[in-house]
Amino acid sequence: MSGTDLSHRPTVDDLFRAHYPWLCSYLRRHLHDAASREDIASETFAQLLEAPALRAIREPRALLTTIAQRLLYQRWRRGELERRHRQQIDVDDAASPEDLAQLAQTLHRLDHTLQRLPGKVRTTFLLARIDGLTYPQIAAELGISQRSVSVYMSRSQALCDRHSANQFLQNKRSA
Repeated sequence: MSGTDLSHRPTVDDLFRAHYPWLCSYLRRHLHDAASREDIASETFAQLLEAPALRAIREPRALLTTIAQRLLYQRWRRGELERRHRQQIDVDDAASPEDLAQLAQTLHRLDHTLQRLPGKVRTTFLLARIDGLTYPQIAAELGISQRSVSVYMSRSQALCDRHSANQFLQNKRSA
């Protein structure tokens, strides 16, 4: 969070105290695991704290719900990506624990790489790669131009290409 404007921290602190238990309760509908609910609720407030210009919030629960929903969708998309990736490499019961551990590490590193992307760039990438949306559909979904979608996809693809090259080098060194 270095470089983040924390001038609105007292406001976020007040919101946290007033709405954190409610948000955890709200998330119970979507997540049965208490730790997962707490993670999403905490990340919701962390994103609120990182917001560049926090204005007066008239409906704090609506804002918190929107942020939490986005985080839930990201979590579900990551789970879907993991499931599809496992299917693609044909992980079956015969896969060794080492193979599964290596797969989990690779997915974790890929997720970490994607988290470095700005929000709209990451969302654009996930909508295209996971949900299979076209550029016009993504533009409509995010309220951006198709040109922006193209630029965002180029940025995310470049990052993924760098990730793949780094992955190749790491695997070569460990072999």
